[in-house]
Amino acid sequence: MTAPLFRVDDLHAQPAESPTSSAEDALLRGLNLTVRAGEVHAITGPNGPGTSALGATLMGSNQYKVTSGTIEFKGDDITEWPVDERAKAGMFLAFHDPQVIPGVSVIQFLRQATSTRTGMDLSVPELRLATTDWIERLGIDPAFADRHLNEGFSPVESANNEIIQMAILKPEVAILDATAAGLDIDVLRIAAQGIRNVRTDQPDMGVVLITHDPQLLSEVTPDHIHILVDGHIAASGGMELATQLEQDGYDAFRLASAVQA
Repeated sequence: MTAPLFRVDDLHAQPAESPTSSAEDALLRGLNLTVRAGEVHAITGPNGPGTSALGATLMGSNQYKVTSGTIEFKGDDITEWPVDERAKAGMFLAFHDPQVIPGVSVIQFLRQATSTRTGMDLSVPELRLATTDWIERLGIDPAFADRHLNEGFSPVESANNEIIQMAILKPEVAILDATAAGLDIDVLRIAAQGIRNVRTDQPDMGVVLITHDPQLLSEVTPDHIHILVDGHIAASGGMELATQLEQDGYDAFRLASAVQA
């Protein structure tokens, strides 16, 4: 069996502003996850602080602090690495609520991000060619590349913008934080198709998909599904868990989590 691409071991984390490291403040409470190249892992759970903190913590956001446990990427312990070092190494986080950056166009942002990620200083025409290909594949208006980043974007435009970034930056691990949250089913399918398209081009990319929407699970069909309740994984399995969620919701998993505690 191949070595893990990305591994989380007994991770505990809490808000950075918490004055102590007490168990009551913990949002992640002993989370374990192993992702190998080419695997898609979906982490789903009821709305709560744990799922909200997960993506940011894995990417090294200063909003949260790890109190114990480790995060490994390609065999390196990156628990203390800052966000920019993780991004340069090949990690990517798609935000569910991306920041608006007035005055910076999508193409300008991609040029800077590509330079930081790869060390290659692509010209605007070179990058525009690659971006145009993905804009066409996603069925987006070509003028999208010149719009200010996330300014006035609809939910589907925000989702597609994150997908374009993932496609252009070619990360080795992509953490998709509630991608397609709040979208109707038709738009959700478009976003899911974008994720599948990127995976076709980058079959060895590992994906961690964090979502509250069981419908997205059926559209993406992950290799592994994990149910996050009370800051830890209450259950893991395949698509049968998606079926169980549709039938029973999260109540059965809340009970299992309470028994584990």
